[in-house]
Amino acid sequence: MGRQPDINESALDAVDGSSSRHASATDSGADRAPTIWRSYHTRIAVLWNAANPYPANVFTQTKLAAEKLGIEVQSLRITSPNDLDGALEDALRQNAAALIAVEDPLTYDNRQRIVTFAVKSRLPAISGVREFADAGGLLAYGANLADLARRAAGYVDKILKGTKPSDLPIEQPTKFDFVINLKTAKSLGLSISPALLARADEVIE
Repeated sequence: MGRQPDINESALDAVDGSSSRHASATDSGADRAPTIWRSYHTRIAVLWNAANPYPANVFTQTKLAAEKLGIEVQSLRITSPNDLDGALEDALRQNAAALIAVEDPLTYDNRQRIVTFAVKSRLPAISGVREFADAGGLLAYGANLADLARRAAGYVDKILKGTKPSDLPIEQPTKFDFVINLKTAKSLGLSISPALLARADEVIE
């Protein structure tokens, strides 16, 4: 399926779907920005775990990509479940038009709590793991976790058979899930283009 686009592109292109699914957000100019995001979604909130380097990097890249599209990014910095309520309420206070939950163990374990808040507050919620869409988020695009687990087991098997970890190549994910929750989209009054629906691996109705 090719390389995974940055999560920021998945978020910014979610509703309109005008950019290529496999294009990098850094390659798409403002002229390719989805109409709905350019004209309406002027502020998005990004929920990220500051105690984990990966979400911190994703937040930085998302902010850079959004700035190119003239979209303001609100940082919802958390380090524990106790921070969630305050961070999410802050998104509403600052009139965020959508919510990106950067995937990591903290946000994953609290996905139902995050999605429930988003749906109640009529915030389109986007993340990089399909379970967010299963829980009621608008969409998810990210590496298939089952495939990653299977490939990790292969690494363990090779190590147990004597292969040095340093001799094993670093592999990038090759299988991704693109899931759209059409039921959530309808409840939010959002129209998903047929072209984007056709590109989805699964549509939840």
